[in-house]
Amino acid sequence: MVNEEETPLPRSWSPKDKFNYIGLSNGNLRVHYKGYGKTHKDAASVRATYPIPASCGLYYFEVKIVSKGRDGYMGIGLSAQGVNMNRLPGWDKHSYGYHGDDGHSFCSSGTGLPYGPTFTTGDVIGCGVNLIDNTCFYTKNGHNLGIAFADLPPNLYPTVGLQTPGEVVDANFGQSPFVFDIEDMMKELKARTKASIENFPFPESYKEHQQTLHSLVLSYLIHHGYSATAEAFASGTGLEFTEDISSIKNRQRILKLVLAGRKGDAIELTSRLYPGLLEERPDLFFMLKCRQFIEMINGCDMGVPTSELNGIDNPPENNMETEERNYTDIKNGGRRPPVERMIDFGRELYNYSQQLFRKHGNNEKNKKMLQDAFSLLAYSNPWNSPVGWQLDPSQRETVCAQLNSAILESSNLARKPPLEKAVAHAKELVHLMSRSGLGSSAFANVDDILIN
Repeated sequence: MVNEEETPLPRSWSPKDKFNYIGLSNGNLRVHYKGYGKTHKDAASVRATYPIPASCGLYYFEVKIVSKGRDGYMGIGLSAQGVNMNRLPGWDKHSYGYHGDDGHSFCSSGTGLPYGPTFTTGDVIGCGVNLIDNTCFYTKNGHNLGIAFADLPPNLYPTVGLQTPGEVVDANFGQSPFVFDIEDMMKELKARTKASIENFPFPESYKEHQQTLHSLVLSYLIHHGYSATAEAFASGTGLEFTEDISSIKNRQRILKLVLAGRKGDAIELTSRLYPGLLEERPDLFFMLKCRQFIEMINGCDMGVPTSELNGIDNPPENNMETEERNYTDIKNGGRRPPVERMIDFGRELYNYSQQLFRKHGNNEKNKKMLQDAFSLLAYSNPWNSPVGWQLDPSQRETVCAQLNSAILESSNLARKPPLEKAVAHAKELVHLMSRSGLGSSAFANVDDILIN
C-alpha cells in the first residue's frame, strides 16, 4: 500500500540529518563514530532519509554490530524530525531507543527501564514498528524481545546512536534477508485485519442486505454473459429473472470468439448481431483490428482481408483493391501465404489509421497501439521480444471487457456491473485509509478478501 512517490520508505541513513561525530560509508548503510567519546555530551546519532509511512502497516529494520568499540554505548531506535542528534536515541521527547551497554529501553527520557539483554560485537538487533497498534518491538539475533514502547506518535525515523571510539554498525533496511522472520508477524497481522473485516457486525436488517448482495451477484453474472449460472442463481435465491436469454447468449458467443483469439469472427458476428455498433465507435473497431493483426502473428486468426474495413470511412478505390485481392485469393484456392496475407492486412490497418487521423485528429493511444502491434514483425521470435506481452492470451480479457461494455451501452445498459463498481469503491477507500495514515490499510487487500 505504500506509494513511494508520495511517501518513500527509509532505505538508508541521511548524510544531512546527523551529528558531525557520525561518519557514513557503504552507500550510507555503515555508521561509525569519529568523536572524542569522553562523556554523554559526545553522543551522536543519525536518522534515516525518510520517516516510516503508516501505510506500510509493519516496518522493520536490523542493525549489525560490526564493532562495539571502546565501551559499546550504542542506541538503536526511532526519533521524530527535529530531535537533537547530539544524543543517543531515547533521551529526548519523541525519541525511543534500546541501548547496548545496559539493555535498557529509553522512552523520551534520560532514565532507562530494564528491557532486554545487552548487545555487543557480532549481534544483530532488529527494530520493528507495528503501525496498527502503534507499538515498537526489538529482536536480538532473530529472537523477539517483546514490546518496548506503546502509543507511538506518527512519522518516526529509524535512528541509531553511538558514543565511544571504534563503534561501527551496519544497517539492513531490507537490502538483504533479515535474521528475524518478519513474514510470520506480517501473516498474523494480515489474518487479524481480515478477521476484523469478516466479523464486522451486520445491522438488524440482515435479510435486506443479503437480498442486495444477491442482486449484485446476479447482475454481475448477467453482465458477463453467464446465462445458465445466472438463471440457477436467481432460482436458488428467489430473485426475479427478467433478462433476455438470447441477448446474453449472443454476447457470450462474441466474447468466446475474442477469448479464443478469433477477432475476425468476433468482428463479423458483432456487426451482424449489433449493426452500426462498430461504425459508431471507430476507436473500438480500430483496437479490434489491431488485436486481429496480433492474433494473426499468434497463429490464432487467419485474417483473410475481406470487406470488414469497407463502409467505415474507406475510400472507394481502397474497396476496389480489396475486392480484387479477394478475387485473387478465391482464384488461387484461398492459399495465399500467411505472411503475405498478414502484410496486406497490416497495410489496410495502416490506411484505416490514416483515415481516422484525417477525420478525428491525432490519437496517441491508437498510434502507440499500432506501433506496438507492428513492432512484433521486427523480431524472429516475437513471443520472447520486448513487445511479446501483446501475444499473451491474458490481453484478450481487456478486449472482452471493452467490447462487452460497448454492446451493453448500445442496449442502454450499464457499462460496468454494480458489483465491480462496489469493489472499485472499496479499493479506493483502502487507498484513502493509506493516505490518512491508517496502518491497517496495508493488510486490507480487497482482492485477497474476495478470493478467500
